Amino acid sequence: MNKKQLEISLSKLDSLCNKNIKLEQYQLEGNLAAEFLLFALEDIKGKVVADFGCGNGILGIGCLLLGAKKVYFVDLDKNSIEITKKNSEDFTNIKFYNCDVEEFNKKVDTVVMNPPFGVQERKADKKFLEKAFEISDNIYSIHKIESEKFIEKIALENNFKVLDVIKTKFLIKKSYSFHKKEKYYVEIGIWKLKKI
Repeated sequence: MNKKQLEISLSKLDSLCNKNIKLEQYQLEGNLAAEFLLFALEDIKGKVVADFGCGNGILGIGCLLLGAKKVYFVDLDKNSIEITKKNSEDFTNIKFYNCDVEEFNKKVDTVVMNPPFGVQERKADKKFLEKAFEISDNIYSIHKIESEKFIEKIALENNFKVLDVIKTKFLIKKSYSFHKKEKYYVEIGIWKLKKI
């Protein structure tokens, strides 16, 4: 499956309607999700993957389309789990966990995630990273680009190394009442972290 085909498939998924600002739920566009997944391909194909804060399941479903052996979808929000179940009904090698990431304890090959940026709750992404360090050897994660030093530090503290970062932009569409613009872009990085 090439990038365009993946992007088209992911763009057809139903989106999360009732977003929870406390959870900083922002939907990935199909093109950014495809870029993320192809960056992670070597640690997806034939692997067991956890999608933390799965939202509508876009990253985990992309992993399945790219040949993941099994995907665990993890989200605290019940609505997210319900929409992910609907979006992934063609697959059988999946399991859903409606819980905080801190409660998830399965060992996996790879974690993919688009965690909260920590705007509503400072360092909200930290617990996502800490759990990923605990259960996996490979992590692919989206963070604001200004988190670069923090991610490098926390990775080293947990015996992980930053192997690569793709710097790009994340399109945020008006989805909460405090948003003034119809859309704007946030400078982000897609981090590739590996256990040392």
